[in-house]
Amino acid sequence: MAIKVRDYEVRLARNKDERKQVRQLRYDVFVEEEGAGATEEQRALREEYDAYDKHAEYMVVLHAGKIVGTYRIITRAAAEKMGGFYTETEFDISKIKKSRGNIAEMSRACVARQYRENALVMRMLWAGLGEYVVRRKISILFGVASWVGKNPVAAAQAISYLYYNHLSPLNLRARVVTDNFAEGINPKLSRMNILPEVFVDKDMAVREMTPLVKGYLRLGATFGRGVFIDAPFNSYDVFVMLQTKNIAPAYQKHFLGRENALAGLDTDDDNGGTMRTIGKIVSFPVTGPLKVMGSFIEFLLREDAADAEYRDDSEEVEEGASRE
Repeated sequence: MAIKVRDYEVRLARNKDERKQVRQLRYDVFVEEEGAGATEEQRALREEYDAYDKHAEYMVVLHAGKIVGTYRIITRAAAEKMGGFYTETEFDISKIKKSRGNIAEMSRACVARQYRENALVMRMLWAGLGEYVVRRKISILFGVASWVGKNPVAAAQAISYLYYNHLSPLNLRARVVTDNFAEGINPKLSRMNILPEVFVDKDMAVREMTPLVKGYLRLGATFGRGVFIDAPFNSYDVFVMLQTKNIAPAYQKHFLGRENALAGLDTDDDNGGTMRTIGKIVSFPVTGPLKVMGSFIEFLLREDAADAEYRDDSEEVEEGASRE
């Protein structure tokens, strides 16, 4: 499905050219702007990519035909083809991989610099991800959230706050893999409890959080244990996990009309009301489903929701288009 707001559109990338635009945007943001490392080949192409892009899907926002925002999505099936998820280079996610149902990794989120002011592009990316979750019946979304730099003390309040208040449940908790730190990086930098709990101030913590971390918290996300220092990428990362059944009740009410609308996505039983509700969302064009999806889009897009249009774009993907 594609969602349009005036001359903006969010959907999955359809062809080689759009996938190239994604990698070029990532180069502009991560390499040029944030100082991530790049190979000679990447610099010559002005594209940021890794081995995990081959089987990944890209959620993209286009403005006047140009990609201005993106998320990389790797499903369980795609990860099996590549020998694992990108996140596993930084965190042990074995507990999550044992869970039932579909899981998906979200990574490499970025928005072109000139489109960050009004947050419309980021909200549209979230709308696209939301539609993806219900269409694919995803039970757990996960990935990493990053700060620029190599010393977590710069975000000590934020990271300590996450540690004391928002760790994932033990049965699903990811743990940092310090053995994968670059040579010379002190493993002690992986500690999340940088400050004693008594020194943690919530207001200060929120000010240190990136917009993405704040957004994840509003949705009810939890976090793995430990900080990964990604020296080559000039970032330090925390693991974030969102169980779709636990999306904050207020969001579920806006998204799908009731507070427990996503309960049951982590099971293989498709006999309950949840899957019937989700089925309504992705059946177009019908008045009822449009109302349900409309409440979801209205909540995310706010004042722009009145201009939103929905259409099934499954017929428009290029026949046999390769991912790379």
